[in-house]
Amino acid sequence: MSKKSKAKWKVVLNIVTIIALFGAIYALRHQIVDSLNNLGKVDTWALFLVIPLQLLNYHAYTNQSRSLFSILGEKLRYRPMFRLMLEMNFVGLVFPSGGVTGLSYFGIRMKDADVSTAKTSLVYLMRYIMVFISFQILLGTGLLLLALDGKASRFVLLVGGSLSTLILVGTAGIVFIIGSKYRINRFFVAVSQALNKVIYVVRPRHPETINIEKVRNLFNELHEDYLLIKNDFSALKMPLIWSLLALSAEIATIYVVYVAFGAWVNPGAVILAYAVATIAGFFSVLPGGIGIYEALMTAVLAASGVSPGVSIPVTVMYRVLAISVQIPPGFYFYNKNIRSKTTSS
Repeated sequence: MSKKSKAKWKVVLNIVTIIALFGAIYALRHQIVDSLNNLGKVDTWALFLVIPLQLLNYHAYTNQSRSLFSILGEKLRYRPMFRLMLEMNFVGLVFPSGGVTGLSYFGIRMKDADVSTAKTSLVYLMRYIMVFISFQILLGTGLLLLALDGKASRFVLLVGGSLSTLILVGTAGIVFIIGSKYRINRFFVAVSQALNKVIYVVRPRHPETINIEKVRNLFNELHEDYLLIKNDFSALKMPLIWSLLALSAEIATIYVVYVAFGAWVNPGAVILAYAVATIAGFFSVLPGGIGIYEALMTAVLAASGVSPGVSIPVTVMYRVLAISVQIPPGFYFYNKNIRSKTTSS
């Protein structure tokens, strides 16, 4: 690649990143203004707790990934992984993904550490499995707290129970697929072939955009790496603990905002609302699940007995504060990585 091409590529990447960043800010412009107007009504000292809680969240996810890579024989340093967690959160918040962009970026960054694509894909998948299992534990606690309080409707308890069942079935399904070389081959090859047919409509000159043989080799390797974990499930204890700590820190962040507003609500309502909004936001193609996340969290909180007059400003304030804490460092390290790659290309 010529110097002129490198310069153009660098400019394009920077422009795309900046546009995506300002796009996310623009989408939240009304919520940001409302939150700033509400600052005079809240205990700002309590809001400062958001920063250490978010740091704890990153710390937990960093160690979760390091623990999973360690099981596969990859010893990775703390600081580069912490930085990568910041970058990935930025990517998830700013770029439309539904989880796909995060996996792609995770794979690209782990190549710098000489980690195979199969190991990276397995760790990415196991991260979500650990989070889903943690959600099961927290949801059970949340539903118990709501039931004891007696303020939540039967519908809310039904939603919580259904969500817990869905997570359980989904997690079991993923483990079932990757547990067999035959099943993992059949499933992912079928998905790849289906995607090729869809892509072929747009790119008729490329009948096999996704190389089926490469996909088969990748997932054969992923299955072999999975067997390392399967042979010693006790090794997953620490990744699970870190997942629980990460989710607890995020839920505590929301609760701190409630306390700042002077509202001591049932923690079970916060747990359930966070679980519903997070899982729905993951499947959303919008950056960070913007719009869907806030609407669902507010609706579940209201149905759980929390007044909309409290739940709406708290939800908006939490989202704005969390994004404000997460985007700047993530943007800095993401951009720094992009610049270093375009310089070395």
